[in-house]
Amino acid sequence: MYKYIEKIFTFLYPVFRKWGLGSSSASYISLVLNITIMCVLAYIMYAIFRLILVTIMAVIAQKTKTKFDDLLVTNKTAKYIAHLISLLFIYKSVPIILARFEYWESFFGKLVEIYIVVLLLWIIRTILNALRDYLKLKPRYSDKPIDSFIQVIMIVLWAVGLTVITSKLFNIDQKELLTYLGAVSAVIILIFRDPILGFVSSVQVSINDMVRIGDWITMDRFGADGDVIEINLASVKVQNFDKTTTTIPTYSLSSDSFQNWRGMLNSDGRRIKRHILIKASSIRFLEAAELNNLKKIHLISDYIDSRTIEINEYNSNNKIDKSIPINGRNLTNLGIFRKYITEYLYNYPGLNKDMMMLCRQLQSTSHGVPLEVYAFSHDKRFENYEYIMSDIFDHIIASVPYFDLEIFETITENNLPVA
Repeated sequence: MYKYIEKIFTFLYPVFRKWGLGSSSASYISLVLNITIMCVLAYIMYAIFRLILVTIMAVIAQKTKTKFDDLLVTNKTAKYIAHLISLLFIYKSVPIILARFEYWESFFGKLVEIYIVVLLLWIIRTILNALRDYLKLKPRYSDKPIDSFIQVIMIVLWAVGLTVITSKLFNIDQKELLTYLGAVSAVIILIFRDPILGFVSSVQVSINDMVRIGDWITMDRFGADGDVIEINLASVKVQNFDKTTTTIPTYSLSSDSFQNWRGMLNSDGRRIKRHILIKASSIRFLEAAELNNLKKIHLISDYIDSRTIEINEYNSNNKIDKSIPINGRNLTNLGIFRKYITEYLYNYPGLNKDMMMLCRQLQSTSHGVPLEVYAFSHDKRFENYEYIMSDIFDHIIASVPYFDLEIFETITENNLPVA
């Protein structure tokens, strides 16, 4: 092939000399014409090889079951390979065309070599991108940080490419260049600090299975509360529930704390953990008449009967003086209310009865006595979960007055008692 190229681009100069043109004139005219011919031939070669390669890849993609070749077509790998073929033709032609212009031959020769290196890296990039997209289609790899690994490979390849380009530009031996790069490694580490930290974090995230694509995570520091849609070398993208996107540095996943809700989504229920504050001054012992009135509430009527018999037997056997309510054992309005909430939860259809379910009293505070509901809803979808929780607490809040209890409220100008 080199012989044919040589014949094409050495043909014009002798012709112009035979026509009586001077050496300088013949050189410049033949240079302009040769460059024109080279560009035309390079474009024709590019068009022909692009048509051939794209057609071949499209036919192969249609006949095979794998999606990898389809993705190669989508990423335009064939187009860049056609570019490379025409560029190799230019690379072989430049020394012949510029044989009489040594300076320009060296200059343009280096430019073409650099372009070839960049184009080779770009072709590798399209293949890696096709591989990335192919692996994401596989359920086994769909939630893995593949972007991070592809980016690391490309950083290494670009580093190698820049080393080659630098050695070509300044005529430095590659071994000597690597020695110089070793001497300035501290500066390189400083420049690539975030990618290095991101790569280490990506490996940790992958090995420890900390985060997957599709996980719901909450990270208050960055205001993130939503689904992970992308994990790459530099950042993790989270689509919040309001459809905004939060970008988190990848290394923050290993250095800062965050909440991953995957365990909840994979479980049989979504936790409800909320409390109301009961005014402490409204808690008291119940008298017999009040207990008889509360028996009308069917969820706790049997409980009141059994507990009343048990308490009366205890007080009788121990000869407790019941003229003062504090003596012996007694039922309180808060205790009966707590039992009512527990029974209500067990009878509520939206809760998972196979998981923990209770109503408990927490440590008293300056704002009252917290009464907490701890249960799990069957439906884990956000809107349905919120509806179930609100429905339960609507009922609980409305039930408070029936037990002669009060919910704590901060006194403001709007709710001051009228004198």
